[in-house]
Amino acid sequence: MSHTRADAGSSLSAHRRGRELAAAADGGVADVLVVGLGATGAGAALDAAARGLDVVAVDAHDLAYGTSRWSSKLIHGGLRYLASAQFDVAHESAVERGVLMTRTAPHLVAAQPFVLPLTPLVSRAQASLAWAGFRAGDMLRLAARTPRQVLPAPRRLSATEARHLAPSVRQAGLRGGLLSWDGKVTDDARLVTALARTAAAHGARVLTRVRVLELTGTGARIRDELTGEEGEIRARAVVNAAGVWAGGLVEGIRIRPSRGTHLVLRSERLGTLPAGLHIPIPGETNRFVLVLPQGDGRVYVGLTDEPVEGGIPDVPDVPETDIGFLLDVLGSVLDAPVAREEVVGAFAGLRPLLDTSEHDGRDGASTRTSDISRRHAVLTSADGVTTIVGGKLTTYRRMAQDAVDAAIAARGLPAGPSPTATLPLVGAASPARLRTLSAPRHLVRRHGTEAEAVHALAAQDPALAEPVLPGHPVTRAELLWAVRHEGALDESDLLDRRTRIGLVPEDRAAAVAVAREVLADAASVRR
Repeated sequence: MSHTRADAGSSLSAHRRGRELAAAADGGVADVLVVGLGATGAGAALDAAARGLDVVAVDAHDLAYGTSRWSSKLIHGGLRYLASAQFDVAHESAVERGVLMTRTAPHLVAAQPFVLPLTPLVSRAQASLAWAGFRAGDMLRLAARTPRQVLPAPRRLSATEARHLAPSVRQAGLRGGLLSWDGKVTDDARLVTALARTAAAHGARVLTRVRVLELTGTGARIRDELTGEEGEIRARAVVNAAGVWAGGLVEGIRIRPSRGTHLVLRSERLGTLPAGLHIPIPGETNRFVLVLPQGDGRVYVGLTDEPVEGGIPDVPDVPETDIGFLLDVLGSVLDAPVAREEVVGAFAGLRPLLDTSEHDGRDGASTRTSDISRRHAVLTSADGVTTIVGGKLTTYRRMAQDAVDAAIAARGLPAGPSPTATLPLVGAASPARLRTLSAPRHLVRRHGTEAEAVHALAAQDPALAEPVLPGHPVTRAELLWAVRHEGALDESDLLDRRTRIGLVPEDRAAAVAVAREVLADAASVRR
């Protein structure tokens, strides 16, 4: 492969989209139509294509437009599910975390240390319970056969060690800390992009800006959102992976969305953070507010778990009550509480939890979405649409596999078992191989083995080496790469999903002009 090119089969572009949309709507019949290109939908497209099936995958917006870009960026080992006795969910999470970290995406998913500071607000009984939980989490790692060198063991910290790893925490009364480890993805939206591109490399037609107007077991009536033209895509099997919007496509699917909110702070506000933080939520035994350093000059603080009523917005609002709650919990452990005006951004995602309750919410039964199981469910409608709901980012691969298994069985399609547990995504390589790449580390963490090709663009044209935004690591070369190879069609794709510049409105406004310049330059080259 040339140092300035991606593998042609995995490259997504406006030209390829137009060509493949025309082919998909020409009256032929695909084996599988997947609706939704979040993690689960892109995973289902990859799963089906990797089994040799002819796949069309569509989304009304962009890759990772919905819930998949609003996560904590954590690949959880399932610890919190042990506390609620969801042992199967906990084990599944630990297994899938290990798959991502050791086989399919070690370039994007790595170990993240966390410190639980033992402040005077954490009783010795609470500390003992948390320590037992971290030890149990390590047993999950062992049961999932994730190597110790990938995820180190939890351990107790002295007060001195805790001060070093959590320097912004109030030192008065600090008696030590608990160190634990979990998985963290560099960028959840980049994981989805890698899934979609890997699916494309296996022959899937990955089509953004294609809205499903009507869905049946034999296909969909669709509209090209770029041109307004309507058409039809026919398929032998249909997978509905539309997340919180799944119920709008298939009757009988009831979703109880849960809102998870995060704050965005500048890194300098909390100082050097060698590790993330677990901050216990008062009155809760197994819930924490997380402080998550991102390595790009920002820190995320999250998250909430609140039920959402009414319609499902394209982009969820962040209520001030969520912001106040997170600041209050964060302030309980800091030397100097974070002021509201120091919150430079905030985002919220809606978890697509399956509502299995039989009551209408007026009989006094619990309505806490935090109490709803994180198990995923595969449901087949009367006319044969297979819907996948529930679950979480960590288990997207297993969810996709189960959905494709069900669709294949329902329609009798000839296909073997899923190969995705050992199928590396675009850019994947061992940590040892990644360390040998001749490219800046921030590019390697975002692009894996393609980092050298992205870096070579900047070497050929010094203007492309310039940062899009002062103080932020993303360069113009990354934006150009996203247009040429990652299916980005406009500035929102570039700033809000291929990069995360848009999470801070002030930064987004400053970068829009650069994004438009890159798009215009790329378009002129195509002409």
